[in-house]
Amino acid sequence: MSFETDVSRIEEIAQKLNASETSLEDSLALFEEGMLLSKKLEKTLSEAKSRVEIVLGDEKESAEITPF
Repeated sequence: MSFETDVSRIEEIAQKLNASETSLEDSLALFEEGMLLSKKLEKTLSEAKSRVEIVLGDEKESAEITPF
C-alpha cells in the first residue's frame, strides 16, 4: 500500500474505534492493525527525513547533516 492509502486506513480505523457499535474483539483487531500501520508509517517518514537530510547535505557539499 502507498503512504497515502495507509494514512487513510488509519483514519478509517480511528473512526471505527470511536463508534460505540464496535465489539471489543473487533476493536482489538482494529487497534492492532492501526498500531502496525502506525509503525510502518513512522519508518517511512524516518527514511524520507534521512533522504532529505542527505540531499541537503549534498547541496552544501559538506559532510554536515542538516536537520529537517
